[in-house]
Amino acid sequence: MAVPSRGSRPGGAEGPDPGPGAAPRGTRPRGASAAPSASCPNTEPRTGPPTGDDDADMNPKSCLGFAKCFLFLFNLFFFALGSLLLAFGLWVLFDRQSFAAVLGSPLYSLRVWSYIFSGVGIMTMLLGFLGCLGALKEIKAMLLLYFGILLLLFAAQITVAVIVYTQRVTLAAKVATYVQELIRGYPAQGPPRDPHESWDAVQQQLACCGWNGPQDWNRLDGPPRDGDGAIACSCLEALAPNGTHGSPPALPHGLCPMAAPQDIFPMGCAEGVKGWLAENLVTVVGICLGIGLLELCLLMLSMFLVRNLDPDYEKLLRGF
Repeated sequence: MAVPSRGSRPGGAEGPDPGPGAAPRGTRPRGASAAPSASCPNTEPRTGPPTGDDDADMNPKSCLGFAKCFLFLFNLFFFALGSLLLAFGLWVLFDRQSFAAVLGSPLYSLRVWSYIFSGVGIMTMLLGFLGCLGALKEIKAMLLLYFGILLLLFAAQITVAVIVYTQRVTLAAKVATYVQELIRGYPAQGPPRDPHESWDAVQQQLACCGWNGPQDWNRLDGPPRDGDGAIACSCLEALAPNGTHGSPPALPHGLCPMAAPQDIFPMGCAEGVKGWLAENLVTVVGICLGIGLLELCLLMLSMFLVRNLDPDYEKLLRGF
C-alpha cells in the first residue's frame, strides 16, 4: 500500500505544501478585492440612461410635491375668495340704504345676508390660511386642524341634507304655520316689522300671494280691525318691480283696502317655492355635489401630507 508523499494533495493533485505562514485554504489574502455578490448592492455610479428603478425612486418626491403645490394654490384661492366675501358682507352691512334703493330689498333681509356673507368669508379665510401655511411650512398641527374643520363642515352638510329630505313634510307644515302667523299679525297701519317686510319681498319676488293663495289674507282671527278685508300691497301685480325700467321701485308695504281680483297674484307662495325648486333643481344639486367632491379631494390631500410628513421626510425627498 503506497503512502502519499509530503508534497502530494488528496485526489491525485500534486503541489507544494503550504508553509506555516500561509493563509488557510479557502480564505482571501489581505488586500485582495472581493468579487461582487448577489447580496451586496452595486455602488458604482450609473452611466447609462435612467431606468424604471430611477422613476420609482422619484415617485415619492413627485407625489408629495404635487400634493403640496395643489393644496397651497387651492387654499390661496380660498383665502382670496374669503377676503372678497368678508369685504362685500361688511359693505352691505354698513351701506344697506344704498343697496335697498338699488335692489328694492328690505333692510332686514340685507342685514341677514350681510351676516351670512361675513360669516362664510371668515370661515373661508380661516380654512385658506390653515391650508396654505400648513402645506407650505409642512406643519402637521395646522394640517390636522384644517382636516378637522373641513371634516366637520362636510359632516354638517350631509346631516342637513338628510334632515331636510327626510323631514320635508314636517318642515313644510312648520313654514306654513309660521306664514299664517305672519299674515294674522300683519299691521294694518304704520310700517311693517322686519319679518313682515321680508315676507313682502318674498311675495313680490315669487309673484305670489299668501301661502296657499290670496284667500289666506281673509282668514284673520280675533276682533275686527281697520284692515280686515284688505290685502297686502305686495300681492298686487301692478306694483311688482319691472326690470325694464332701470332700478326697481321701492318695495310696497302695508295693506291695500280693495283690489280687483285680476290685479292680485293668483298663485300661493307654496306653489311658487315648489316651482322655483323644480326650475333650479339641477343647478342646486350640481353645486352641492361639486362642493362635496371638492371637500373630499382636499380632505384626502391634507391627510396624505399628514401621513407622509414624518421625521424621514427629508430622506424621502432625496429618494433614499
